[in-house]
Amino acid sequence: MFTLLPKDDQYFERFSALAENIQKSALILNRFFVGEETLPGVAEPIKALEHECDQISHDILRRIDRTFVTPIDRDDIHRLAVRLDDVIDLIDDTVRRLILYHVEVPTPYARKLGDLVVRVSGEVVQAVAGLKKMRGVMAHCIVVKKLENEADVVFHGALASLFENGMPAIDVIKWKDVYENLERCMDRCELVAHVLESIVLKNS
Repeated sequence: MFTLLPKDDQYFERFSALAENIQKSALILNRFFVGEETLPGVAEPIKALEHECDQISHDILRRIDRTFVTPIDRDDIHRLAVRLDDVIDLIDDTVRRLILYHVEVPTPYARKLGDLVVRVSGEVVQAVAGLKKMRGVMAHCIVVKKLENEADVVFHGALASLFENGMPAIDVIKWKDVYENLERCMDRCELVAHVLESIVLKNS
């Protein structure tokens, strides 16, 4: 199918900016999980990136109304912007929950999930980067799904660990919430992959 793409490629640039900020946020959060930084040290830069993503996504949505011809379907532009913004919102929310719960030392399962968020965010960056030319997107989306499946296994193990060795009830509640938030980050990245795959299929 022949696809007419206007010369203005700012939509693709903005999508890439969102994805890159997600990866930056994941890397910053992971610095806490691996013991390189404190929570206050990661909270501020992640909040700044989350705020920047809000501005980018709002700009994308405003441009839809002002653009007569868009490079891809308007609904897809809207869905992709919202899904990407959801991911960084969840990363920021994870930090806020860790601070709220006064977490000082991450668990081994939190470290594993944090590493998976970093890895999946890298695949999202690559998939979004291929969107303009519709090349290589599907391959990275496949990896996103594999990583999400891997995260499911870790998440279930993390939940099981909460009820072993007599962990205090308050700690069970805290870590269950944190694990669920990290797992939702992975889920949202998979939803981004679904949107990307749909766009490629429509425009190929």
